[in-house]
Amino acid sequence: MTHPGDPGYASASRRAHTASVAEVARDDTAGGLDAPESVGLPAVYSTDDDGHDLTDAPSRRRPWTLRRRLLVIVAALLVAVSAVIGIATVLVFHTSSVERLDTSLRATASRATEAAPPGFPTDPRASVFQFLSVPGQPVGTLGVVVAGESVGGAYISESGDLLQPEASAMEALEQVPTDGEPHTVSAGSLGDYRALAVETQPQVRSVLALPLADVDAQSLQLAWTVAIVAAAGLALALVVGWLVVGRALAPLARVTATAQAVSELPLDRGDVDLTERVAEADGVTEVGRLGAAFNRMLGHVASALSAREQSEQKVRRFVADASHELRTPLASIRGYAELTRMHGGELPPDVMHAIGRIESESVRMTELVEDLLLLARLDEGRELAAQPVDLGRVLVEAVGDAQAAGPGHDWEVRLPDGATVVTGDEPRLRQVVTNLLANARMHTPEGTSVVAALERKDDDLVLSVTDDGPGIPEEQVASLFERFARGDSSRSRLAGSTGLGLAIVKGVVEAHHGSVEVASQPGSTVFTVELPASKSSDA
Repeated sequence: MTHPGDPGYASASRRAHTASVAEVARDDTAGGLDAPESVGLPAVYSTDDDGHDLTDAPSRRRPWTLRRRLLVIVAALLVAVSAVIGIATVLVFHTSSVERLDTSLRATASRATEAAPPGFPTDPRASVFQFLSVPGQPVGTLGVVVAGESVGGAYISESGDLLQPEASAMEALEQVPTDGEPHTVSAGSLGDYRALAVETQPQVRSVLALPLADVDAQSLQLAWTVAIVAAAGLALALVVGWLVVGRALAPLARVTATAQAVSELPLDRGDVDLTERVAEADGVTEVGRLGAAFNRMLGHVASALSAREQSEQKVRRFVADASHELRTPLASIRGYAELTRMHGGELPPDVMHAIGRIESESVRMTELVEDLLLLARLDEGRELAAQPVDLGRVLVEAVGDAQAAGPGHDWEVRLPDGATVVTGDEPRLRQVVTNLLANARMHTPEGTSVVAALERKDDDLVLSVTDDGPGIPEEQVASLFERFARGDSSRSRLAGSTGLGLAIVKGVVEAHHGSVEVASQPGSTVFTVELPASKSSDA
């Protein structure tokens, strides 16, 4: 059984933790907490391109642009207005056409009544033929005479002949009441008719009907005409509206373009030249006032950034000057402490302890001052040396030093085949590797495995330092590369950390046009540094 601090303790702890989790999972399944697969249901998980779980993420539709929303609203209003106007027009036309047909029907009935012979008709069919033969009767006129129990009927065909209608048509006309008002009836295959019943004498009724086919055809033609004209007007309105709305929203597009350009500027550090402005901000229209307000906001932001840059420059100059001025007094303090310790005379133990503490603290203070001075120079953008550096050799030497400083850790180096040369400042790059290895050594227990690997990735060299220690708390990862960033007690000054090591790593890597990232979880922490490979290395 291993104890904290013993070699291999971290690996043994992880294996025990994994075994306990597996045992709990088996107990939960046995107790009724069945997984979806165990009950015959497929486990469905939805992830995005980056691997993030999207199972509970709500579905999102792509939002419409302002131009599209305006055009849809205008189109909807035009369709509604056109529909109301079209329906009203067709209804009014159909009603008026039916009224004209009713007028013609009354005139036809009047002529038929005048032409009817006196007395009770013995042959209703002959009576129908007689009043339908009156000049002026339109084609399609349908007539029925009901004399007691006898019924006779006929209609005028398109050729002008008088033909016998089908039984269903005669039955429909027999049911028309004699109230003096026209009624719409269905005459079977002959179509719909407007029928008027007149009682010419007791027990004798004459029913005349005119077809509605022409009225219905004209109403349908009018409806199609209105629909086609409305559709053409809608298309024309959409085209014109698209152009007009686009012209009206052009200033808003310029505001968006200006905001996009500003968002791409590096505003986080350095002297920012914020000269972007919205052109033609008239201050009269709504969009113009928006552009004017946006320009004023950019002016205030530019002033604030300039003030921030001036303040940061003052702070950087102060840190650089103070660090430079402190180097000499610290060297003197350290020298005097060493001189006193090497004095031949006997000194009391407490004095020797105090001198030792003065010497150790002066060494630590000197390192802190050197780190602050380096960061101040990096902030000022000073050029670093640009010489070919064999990063593989630097890594091997740094791991050897780390192994001597931390023999309780398991150290491993992995190098690729071929050249591992970058262009840069060797002392600074060596400091990057040393700080990453020291970070892994100081903040993990003994027995932790640390793997320093170097590999090729396209035109870059990727340096990674991986340990299987307890990991970094999630809330500290975001601020890990900030200055004086410390986490729990294991990352305190008792471990010899100044809180500037990773900040120096980031500053030096970025000065070499590279990048540094960290990914951490319990049992795995990986620091990754990408640097451009030297051209000679590619050759």
